[in-house]
Amino acid sequence: MWSKEDRAKYERRNLRYPSDLTDAEWALIEPHIPPARRGGGRREVEVREVLQGVLYVLETGCQWRHLPKDFPPRSTVWEYFDLWRYDGTLDRIHERLYLALREAACRDASPTAAIIDSRTAKSAEKGGANARERVSMRARRPKASNSTCSSIHSA
Repeated sequence: MWSKEDRAKYERRNLRYPSDLTDAEWALIEPHIPPARRGGGRREVEVREVLQGVLYVLETGCQWRHLPKDFPPRSTVWEYFDLWRYDGTLDRIHERLYLALREAACRDASPTAAIIDSRTAKSAEKGGANARERVSMRARRPKASNSTCSSIHSA
C-alpha cells in the first residue's frame, strides 16, 4: 500500500515530463555516465538533458523526430543513445540500479531461483530443428492461383 510519504516522495507532477529525472534519481545515475573524451572539445550539451530526452523517447515510444524542442537536438540525443548502447553504459546503469533495488529490499544481489510456467516451457518446445526445416521448405501454390495464370494455360 502507498503511504502519504511514499506518494509525496514519488510525485512526478512538478516535473516537466513524467519521464524526467528527479534530483535524487540523477544523483544515482550521474556517476555511471562516462566523462567526455580526453583531447576533444568541452562538452557543450548537458548530459542530464540528453538522458531525459532518451528516457522520453523510450517511455512514450515516439519517433526521434518528434522529440520536443526543449530537449537537446534529436541528432545529439540519438548519438548519445547510440554511443551509450554500444559502449554498454545503459546496460551498466541498468545493472547497478537493479542490484541497488535488490539490496534495498534485503535480497541477494542475484536471484537464486526462477519460475518457468507451463506456457513458457511449451513455447520453447515449439522451436528447434523442426521449425528450421519448415522455414527452409518452399511454399506450394495452387496451379491456378490467379486469373493471369489460368487464362494463359487455357488459350
